[in-house]
Amino acid sequence: MAGYLARTLLKMALTLWLIATIVFFATRMSGEAVDFIAPEGMDAQSRREMIAYFGLDAPMSTQYWRFLVGLSEGEFGLSLIERRPVATIFLERVGPSLSLLAGALAVTLAVAIPAGVFAAVRRGSAASGAVMTLAFIGYATPNFVLATLMLLVFSFWLQLLPSAGNATALHYVMPVTALSAFYVASLTRYTRNAMLDVLGQDYLRTARAKGLPERTVILKHALRNTLVTVLSVLGLMVSGLAAAGNVVIETVFSWRGVGDLLVSAALRRDYPVLQFGVMAVACAVVAINALVDIAYAAVDPRVRLTKR
Repeated sequence: MAGYLARTLLKMALTLWLIATIVFFATRMSGEAVDFIAPEGMDAQSRREMIAYFGLDAPMSTQYWRFLVGLSEGEFGLSLIERRPVATIFLERVGPSLSLLAGALAVTLAVAIPAGVFAAVRRGSAASGAVMTLAFIGYATPNFVLATLMLLVFSFWLQLLPSAGNATALHYVMPVTALSAFYVASLTRYTRNAMLDVLGQDYLRTARAKGLPERTVILKHALRNTLVTVLSVLGLMVSGLAAAGNVVIETVFSWRGVGDLLVSAALRRDYPVLQFGVMAVACAVVAINALVDIAYAAVDPRVRLTKR
């Protein structure tokens, strides 16, 4: 197990270094930041002084080295727009994003796993067909389309739900629903397929032959083995939510979270904020994937015996 953990940590470090390198050079290729932050009519001398002040006049290799050193030392610089520490700006946005992510994950788990188990156990019935039809619709509907439709219906037409912000519980209804719909549909399908594979196994027939109640057979024996597959899929979904799932939803609902911050930083060429935000999201995604790998290895010992 120790060797498996060491390989996992090494892959994490290499992945983060590669992401940091790509982020640094991609932001520099997107345009000159000073053109976006300089006041209109600034003279050439003042422009050169501003470039020097932010260290953008140094060679690219020097800027890259300073960037890596800053990451290693926890010194992430100042926002070019707000002139405040990047970490402070980011921490102000983490709470709303985490609350949205937690809500979407809770809804996904609460709905998808029971729905998938029900669809597998009642396969061939009209109720199972209805569940899978809804799952197909949810899987095929982009979250920004669903978000826009919900805004039109529940906010502008019916005026039942607020359209922006996160001040009350009602503000969470549409963003959480729009964000979790795709993942509920996807996890429902995966859970059903995994459960169908397990239901045909010999040990379940043996459990039934011993006289165990059907509820015990399904929930204790079948579902427990199904969760090994579901765990891997869930890890990918959480990574997707952490990486990019929030961006569109936060933009549509004016949710002042990390996704909205990254979009704003990209449009305004705020290099430090964009770099730190992408790296923070990358760290979260890599950590989630690593934890899923470790959990999967703990559940299935064959995984950690396989060299990767």
